[in-house]
Amino acid sequence: MEHYFTNQPESDSKEQAFTFTLRGREFKFKTDSGVFSKNRIDFGSVLLIESMDIRDGMDVLDVGCGYGPIGLSAASLTPHGSVKMLDINERAVKLANDNLKLNGITNACAMVSDRFAALKEGETFDVILTNPPIRAGKQVVHGIFEEANRFLKSGGALWVVIQKKQGAPSAFAKLTEEYSSVEEVAKKKGYSVFKAIKE
Repeated sequence: MEHYFTNQPESDSKEQAFTFTLRGREFKFKTDSGVFSKNRIDFGSVLLIESMDIRDGMDVLDVGCGYGPIGLSAASLTPHGSVKMLDINERAVKLANDNLKLNGITNACAMVSDRFAALKEGETFDVILTNPPIRAGKQVVHGIFEEANRFLKSGGALWVVIQKKQGAPSAFAKLTEEYSSVEEVAKKKGYSVFKAIKE
């Protein structure tokens, strides 16, 4: 079984499309085999999108963007800000950029990146969003939490969605070690959304 966090998926391309309403806006999404949750937007991403606090003018980073639902939603909430979307999966990044065009979103872009590797030193964001790649392992997921701190502005927030059975309690403990304040802002169907604020 090929994982969605593979750099170059080898599964045969089988593009498909669907529409989905997020934060009151209908989006069109093109997806493909070899990417995460290709048939519909997964519940965790929807819960994160519905919970996240993005205000106009904010600069936002989406880590592990997949084909783009979280990043596209964020970009539509900050028309005068900007959104960067990162994913290790080249097919997912191409789809995310296609989906930005498909929805007429011009203040965002997706880049191939192993976690934060494609960012420049000193680049910072008001908000970082992640539905982390649980199957990549706890070390990778907790590494994202640690590294995000470097790329947040002072007072900036990291928003994470994670399932209880996939490590929400240890994620919360890890975030508490790394950030000055952490709260659970939403909880539904075994998923939690955590907001961690940098001092």
